[in-house]
Amino acid sequence: QVQLVESGGGLVQAGGSLRLSCAASGGTISDYAMGWFRQAPGEEREFVAAIDWSGRGAEYAGAVKGRFTISRDNAANTVFLQINNLKPEDTAVYYCAASTFIATSPLFYNYWGQGTQVTVSS
Repeated sequence: QVQLVESGGGLVQAGGSLRLSCAASGGTISDYAMGWFRQAPGEEREFVAAIDWSGRGAEYAGAVKGRFTISRDNAANTVFLQINNLKPEDTAVYYCAASTFIATSPLFYNYWGQGTQVTVSS
């Protein structure tokens, strides 16, 4: 059973940057593709980015492409999401998740963290 814990969220002004981290325990993330999702109040959880087990393949939602970068350090059992040029519409709870293959649907992810809040002020 993999446990995931996100950190790095906070309140930031539009145009700023954050680096989210997702630390895993109880298992090794090198066995999994990893994804980031976000959920704003009253909205469904949406895909943000995903990375394959090796780190060589990644996918991004159109709304974040060019601003967000997903990466992983398998030795440290940690996944990162670098967020640049933040916009108010990026405000949401950000979740990391683990899947046996890279996917954009949350249905394919087996393990989830508790989320970290990102709030962007205009």
